[in-house]
Amino acid sequence: MRSEKEIFQLIHEFANRDENIRAVVLNGSRANPNAKRDAFQDFDVAYLVRDVHPYLRNWDIVRFFGEPMIVQLPEDMNRPLANGDSHYSYLMQFMDGNRIDLSFFPPQQWDRPMIDSLAVPLLDKDGVLANLPPSSERDYLPKPPTDKAFQDCCNEFWWVSPYVAKGLWRGELIYAKSLLDDAVREQLMKMLVWYFGVKTDFKKAPGKHGKNFKDVFDAATMTEIEKTYAGANFEHIWESLFVMGNLFRRIALEVASKSGFEYPQGDDDRVSAHLRHVKELPRDATEIY
Repeated sequence: MRSEKEIFQLIHEFANRDENIRAVVLNGSRANPNAKRDAFQDFDVAYLVRDVHPYLRNWDIVRFFGEPMIVQLPEDMNRPLANGDSHYSYLMQFMDGNRIDLSFFPPQQWDRPMIDSLAVPLLDKDGVLANLPPSSERDYLPKPPTDKAFQDCCNEFWWVSPYVAKGLWRGELIYAKSLLDDAVREQLMKMLVWYFGVKTDFKKAPGKHGKNFKDVFDAATMTEIEKTYAGANFEHIWESLFVMGNLFRRIALEVASKSGFEYPQGDDDRVSAHLRHVKELPRDATEIY
């Protein structure tokens, strides 16, 4: 596997030999001073260019950076082919394990990679990056919820949970598990991010998909979160649904307390009782109650 130093040398060489490229910005986790370093980190690189056209569907670019395993051209997927009026990207996974995401930005979009708080100048031929502030996680910090956002999250969580129970009672495993892992989990994750914010005074980033939760939450909370992930087994999905409810209630009450909100305990009580009732409801029942 090529080293970080070797990849950065290629990034600089590509820019230095092309007068059309005026500056280079590093974004993403490698620009994050707080990110843990490992071999799986992508190289997210933005080239600020005078003209994007030379870089459209140019496979010499891919070959310059190495032997590809797979490449994605997002601007050409499920839409009209890019015409050079906007940025153009190459997402490249190489055979040696490195991944490089290159984007080429025309002058009218040079500000895009620079407005991201995770931005480090790698090359600046004209001084366009002179005022770039130090890279930080400021754009990725959780924001305190409004009372409406909190109430909407609670309402959606308890509204969707009976759908999971209905699917489980009917024996519709895919339906139930899909709702549990999508609709219900979406609200749980939203509340967990706010809980993470409360625990860190909203000064630390939770990371993509909560990858930094373990740095802040206690072992018991992390164990609860892990138990919400069920396999393809009806009883396990039931258990996960109830664990989700208990976890959601506990963290939502703390978020509410710290934020001065009122937790909708009545909704929780009624829906939780309904879930327990449906779990014990005979499969041949013709009425719910």
